[in-house]
Amino acid sequence: MAKKETPLVPGRKASFPIVYGDTPSFLGCEVADSKTIEKGFDVIFSGVPWEGTVTWGSFSGCELAPRSIRHAAARYGGFLPEYDIDLLDYLRLGDLGDVAVCPGKPEETMNSIYQTANAIYDSGSIPFTLGGDHSITPEIVRALSDHVQEQIAIVHFDAHLDNSRRFGDDRFPRCGPLYRIAQIEKVRKNSIIHLGIRGPRNSPAQMEYAKTIGARVYTMREIRDRGMKGVMDEALQVAKASAQHIYVTVCSDIFDAAYNPGGPADFNGLHPHELFDALFTLGESGIDGFDYVEVYPIQDPGSLSSHLAAWSLIYALAGFASRKKSAGLTKNS
Repeated sequence: MAKKETPLVPGRKASFPIVYGDTPSFLGCEVADSKTIEKGFDVIFSGVPWEGTVTWGSFSGCELAPRSIRHAAARYGGFLPEYDIDLLDYLRLGDLGDVAVCPGKPEETMNSIYQTANAIYDSGSIPFTLGGDHSITPEIVRALSDHVQEQIAIVHFDAHLDNSRRFGDDRFPRCGPLYRIAQIEKVRKNSIIHLGIRGPRNSPAQMEYAKTIGARVYTMREIRDRGMKGVMDEALQVAKASAQHIYVTVCSDIFDAAYNPGGPADFNGLHPHELFDALFTLGESGIDGFDYVEVYPIQDPGSLSSHLAAWSLIYALAGFASRKKSAGLTKNS
């Protein structure tokens, strides 16, 4: 067990529990036992240090992101003054450390991701996952589908549709998670919601596939014309019209490249406040899983994109905490 120390500042830890090496747990939360996950956690974090096939440019180093994001999060607490809530008052958080990956063996890695997510759902907790590239998401959704009877909606924040069937011989490419997700039986295809789609790294075939299966695509142009709040209100109505569970996946390139130097060079994206408000709203509405992917620490001066990722997770968690607060529940409820 981690040594208890007197906080130097009320509400802050003097030292953080360590998940491995010199890497602290996310927000200094409890370190959960990966072999026998204790029940009673609201949210359990895990990292997936995985980069599969390169679909453009060169290797991005996103396998380093779980460590970088955890180190960034050590700077923060759980209080958001604009919402007047401290998420740590309402949520019991645990951190499992990282999923075992097998370099060069995507099938084995995907199975490892599934097994970890499955164990988290078995414990009655919700997984919050730090990628890694975007190929990790379908395995978490597959684990969710094995734990629910009802249908699942997907809220996907990204510059790109990411619904390619394959990339060359790779059946698990980072440009194809939404195709694999759409094949999961309990995922309702017309409750797949793409938000922030824009730019010249999409293809007509990807847009045609999204339309064919009935997915709702909110391009960046529509978001700018209508405003993020109006789009999110409608997106939630679409998600909840015929699905009872919501999974949220965020690619870092949802943000304009000016805010996201440690990510793909995609411009004309969301401003941070737009995503933060959207994630708080989603958390408050009730979600069943969350991942944040495609952070590239080796090109990230000052770890800016890792801090942006940590903030994004904190806003989603704060929304979840607000939901418990409204229901009169506490951390131990």
